[in-house]
Amino acid sequence: MRRHALRSAVVIEDDDGIRALISAVLERAGLSVIEAANGHDGIEAVHGSDPEIVTVDIRMPGIDGFETTRRIREISDAVVIVLSARAADADEVESLRAGADVYVQKPFRPRELGALIDERLRERA
Repeated sequence: MRRHALRSAVVIEDDDGIRALISAVLERAGLSVIEAANGHDGIEAVHGSDPEIVTVDIRMPGIDGFETTRRIREISDAVVIVLSARAADADEVESLRAGADVYVQKPFRPRELGALIDERLRERA
């Protein structure tokens, strides 16, 4: 069951192509998407939109994804999905400690990310 577009998501990712791909997956899940290319803009977007889902890249210019996640957690109870190109266990642990709900390693399969998003939205319904 797809959700209506009144529910929103924020994608915080500095790579244009990956940001577009994640946005497309979220839109297919019925979410309205706000995109941000860095942590500061992403935090601002979360503050202004009360999203259901937030995706955060770890390696970004300015503040990294760990600090971005900590700051988001201070202002939002959205599901936070951290995505990382690094296969380091330490990154997963630090992401979860920062407040992430889910850690996904890049490259990811869009269908699997979509299923994960659908599952998290059902849990919140």
